[in-house]
Amino acid sequence: MRTNRVLLSLALAAFLLLTVTPGVPQGPYYTVGSVSIDMMSVGAGVGASWGSGVLRFKGQRHLFKIDGLSVGNVGISTITAVGNVYNMTSLSQFAGNYAAVGAGVTLAGGVAGLKMQNQSGVIINLYAVQQGVQLNIGPQGFTISGLR
Repeated sequence: MRTNRVLLSLALAAFLLLTVTPGVPQGPYYTVGSVSIDMMSVGAGVGASWGSGVLRFKGQRHLFKIDGLSVGNVGISTITAVGNVYNMTSLSQFAGNYAAVGAGVTLAGGVAGLKMQNQSGVIINLYAVQQGVQLNIGPQGFTISGLR
């Protein structure tokens, strides 16, 4: 039952963000893949996040690890996110440090949208559902590694 609510929330968030906000990055980019991420986040001043994900690229699934650090984190939460990948021609471009590009969009019920970009120019538009209590006033970012 909980999984169905999370999936329904993610589908609704993706629909609303794509129709209400400029969700596709500016420029001549098109979707080249998709990601799904599961993370745990804990913080008391400085927050740490960790988890795993799946990249779907050129008809194949690739597993990866994700780690993050932020300032101003207070609380504990779990985050389930899905998103589209843009501006990537090679799998080797995917791993790296991602930082938030512009402001995130938050909808009711803990659903949020965030555009992330790494040093190779790869862009991920994430739509996340957050469970738990957490306040974050610091920079958003994470590192993707362990791509298989």
